[in-house]
Amino acid sequence: MLYHCQEWKELGVAAKLLYLYIKGKYNGANNGLIRLYYSELKNVKGLASPTTISQAIKELETKGWIERTKAGGLHRYFNNYRLTGKYDEHLI
Repeated sequence: MLYHCQEWKELGVAAKLLYLYIKGKYNGANNGLIRLYYSELKNVKGLASPTTISQAIKELETKGWIERTKAGGLHRYFNNYRLTGKYDEHLI
């Protein structure tokens, strides 16, 4: 169902890759606590550039696919994300 919705088709390639990666980290109990490290994405083809990752995150946030539940910084804190379930009903 996800792959047939118009909103999915309108996402950029990097945003789609990142969404699938984040969704793969979701275990059913960690929604809102999903951490994403740029270092773990450096070997993912299409997401190797920090600029590309940043743009993909912004696109997913803007279009309502994910929410940042905790804003991180450079050294001390990490960003946490939540899948909104807006397009995947089973996540709600």
